[in-house]
Amino acid sequence: MNDEHKILINELVKLLEGGGAHASLDDALNGLPANLRGAKPNDLPYSIWQLAEHIRIAQWDMLEFCRDSGHVSPNWPDDYWPKHSDPDNEEVWNKTLEQIKRDRNEFIRLLKSGDIYKSINHGSGQNILREALQIADHTAYHTAEIIVIRRLLNAWH
Repeated sequence: MNDEHKILINELVKLLEGGGAHASLDDALNGLPANLRGAKPNDLPYSIWQLAEHIRIAQWDMLEFCRDSGHVSPNWPDDYWPKHSDPDNEEVWNKTLEQIKRDRNEFIRLLKSGDIYKSINHGSGQNILREALQIADHTAYHTAEIIVIRRLLNAWH
């Protein structure tokens, strides 16, 4: 791996982990009171729980697409969004956050392990670089929404 490739991989990892120019997903969820996870201020169509679970599902789908030619994606959009505004319990909330971190780390391992420019065999032109950028962009977009909801709930610093 040449130096330019290493630099690009390192920058992609930073982008996936979040932060830098904006708050990370971990920052956005840190200290969130449990009673606000399902709140929908100002008639917004989604809660912080629904956004977190949506991030989990989408990231998982992109990871599995990259590494499993037999992977079948959930039906869009219905299966990418939880139906209920609140997690069923603390364990469900924690499992969602743990899977987001675990799948992000798995994707980073995948990113570091091969040719990020090579088309994914079972795809239609996608490559690991594109999927990395898509995961980072998608997560950052919804992280901003989480922060806006927290601001509307007076629960952001």
